[in-house]
Amino acid sequence: MAKKKKKLKIIPLGGLGEIGKNITAFEYGSDIIIVDCGIAFPEDDMLGIDLVIPDISYLIRNRDKVKGIVLTHGHEDHIGALPYVLKELNVPVYGTKLTLGLLEQKLEEHGILKNTDLKTIRHSDVIRLGCFKIEFIRSTHSIADSVALAIFTPVGVVIHTGDFKIDYTPIEGEPLDLARLAELGKRGVLLLMCDSTNVERQGYTMSEKVVGDAFDDIFVNAKSRILVATFASNVHRIQQVVNASAKFGRKIAICGRSMVNVVNVAMKLGYLNVPEGMIIDIDLINKYPPEKLAIITTGSQGEPMSALTRMAAGEHRKVEIVPGDLVIISANPIPGNEKLVSKVINELFKKGAEVIYETLADVHVSGHACQEELKLIHNLIKPKFFLPVHGEFRHLKQHANLAHGLGMPMENIFIMDIGKVLELTGDTAKINGSVAAGRVLVDGLGVGDVGNIVLRDRKHLSQDGLIVVVITIEGDTGNVVAGPDVISRGFVYVRESEDLMEDIREVCRVALQKCEDKKRNDWSVKKNIIRDVLREYLFEKTKRRPMILPIIMEV
Repeated sequence: MAKKKKKLKIIPLGGLGEIGKNITAFEYGSDIIIVDCGIAFPEDDMLGIDLVIPDISYLIRNRDKVKGIVLTHGHEDHIGALPYVLKELNVPVYGTKLTLGLLEQKLEEHGILKNTDLKTIRHSDVIRLGCFKIEFIRSTHSIADSVALAIFTPVGVVIHTGDFKIDYTPIEGEPLDLARLAELGKRGVLLLMCDSTNVERQGYTMSEKVVGDAFDDIFVNAKSRILVATFASNVHRIQQVVNASAKFGRKIAICGRSMVNVVNVAMKLGYLNVPEGMIIDIDLINKYPPEKLAIITTGSQGEPMSALTRMAAGEHRKVEIVPGDLVIISANPIPGNEKLVSKVINELFKKGAEVIYETLADVHVSGHACQEELKLIHNLIKPKFFLPVHGEFRHLKQHANLAHGLGMPMENIFIMDIGKVLELTGDTAKINGSVAAGRVLVDGLGVGDVGNIVLRDRKHLSQDGLIVVVITIEGDTGNVVAGPDVISRGFVYVRESEDLMEDIREVCRVALQKCEDKKRNDWSVKKNIIRDVLREYLFEKTKRRPMILPIIMEV
């Protein structure tokens, strides 16, 4: 009987059909490597949830096979889940200097840095993990020290671009190593996994240098204080604010915890060059004239607790927006955040500030490749098979269409869902089966203890409120000793609805009388009858369905 041929399995556990939560497992025989391990931010209906991390139950079940985690860059949607995952999988983590510098802070906060094996790699390094050989290829993105990966497997080469754009004039370092990608393409690439985020945009993504020129134009004419809101992780953007401030004689204050952390790490590791004495403490800003001051802050996405949002609401303890302030929002709203950003911009205008955002000037460029850059990558690499990654379903579909338009047969392109398994030999590829995958919700210190039922209850409470009915019953006789007392939270205000409250008490009394022929001490039956009768009455009376919580106390 012929020996069964081993196949390379590629298992996306996040990042497909969604923005964020990027994580992919590569499995061959008894070896697994993991590429990236990120978070997603909660959707509007995830009430009270702080973060969403991937479900790694498949990896935990196969923990003996996992040889290591490889990181492409230091954005939250690629490294943010590691503090949670490394508590379950104690394996080495490989990344560039800045990527691991940002990760170290997170691990320190979670108290697991000492137990984690972090291994720093440089561009062009090659490592071996089990049967896999991984080469780190220099890339360009909206964060320094990004890499693409060439993964050499027993069945062929897989290239994972990571997040990228083709920037010929990057702020720091050299451009993406197109020559190496072309060389690998010439030798033969089995599979390309490529960033799909900007596939709907035609043309090319502008260079980060464009933003520096826009900053110079704004700074040279500004006669007041300048506040720049951007992503904390965008070290290149921060560098350009520093450059413009240095050119026009402004001191810089840093605002926002994540911004302070990133600036400290980037300066320590040499990724941010700031003239001596240029950064001042946020507490000292009132000692400098407005025309000599710039503030770099978080809050470009209108996040409710971020520094810029609190400034706009007049709730920030150290920075107050005053008429004449110039606020530059140097970021694009992430899909879903448009209303939050718009609200912040409106509030800033109301406070008398001038606000510049992307529709008014080139104060932001994307970190992701547009159509013409994607076409170049496809033509250089010439893969046999293609798996679009990093995007919602529409992005993956459009990227598949783009690859097909370049001549790739549709049967060689795989649009996948998380949890599906792509199996490859040297000649064939097919989707075969699935593993457990999905999302784990983080609420405060609780990881995974909030599920769909709890979210459904939170949604119910947020929309319809709560009615609590408290009744005290004598254990021996079943007679009502006290109550029914009715407590309303988020349903109606008791003092203004006393008639309704009295009606509810009467309905409960009648319901209790109905229970008399039931088992005297079967409290669950009595609770269900009260709940059902009251639900029907309240809907008829108010057309609302509050959560009803009957409490029966026995004395």
